[in-house]
Amino acid sequence: MESTALRIREIVASAKSELLKITPESAGQKINATTWSKKEILGHLIDSASNNHQRFVRAAQNDALDFPAYNQNEWVTVQCYNEMNWFELINLFALYNVHLSRIIEYFSPDALNNLCNIGKEKPVTLEYVIDDYVAHLEHHIEKILE
Repeated sequence: MESTALRIREIVASAKSELLKITPESAGQKINATTWSKKEILGHLIDSASNNHQRFVRAAQNDALDFPAYNQNEWVTVQCYNEMNWFELINLFALYNVHLSRIIEYFSPDALNNLCNIGKEKPVTLEYVIDDYVAHLEHHIEKILE
């Protein structure tokens, strides 16, 4: 998992330098009422880090765990990310992901085969959850930086 951990740190370092170039005003703008602003997308990535933090640590300790799904739209709405300080969001996003990268860097190979059931989906391995997290992270960073 060292290469995956390194990939997360690379994504964060690159993204952070680009995110800091976005003005707070621009970060809070919405294209329309049904889309998220850049602040809200970054907030969603913080939520994703939070949810996956629990999954990673708990799944590394046990097998066949059940985790709830989460309603991403409600999480973003309840937390009012668009009202938050842009630079604080960037720092929280970066620090949380560096923390996650350090956690997964030291997982034992055996733990990566532990099964997780997220929501009502079929069980997947911890390794799958981690890989899916990185793909999700990359996808949303691309959306913010378009």
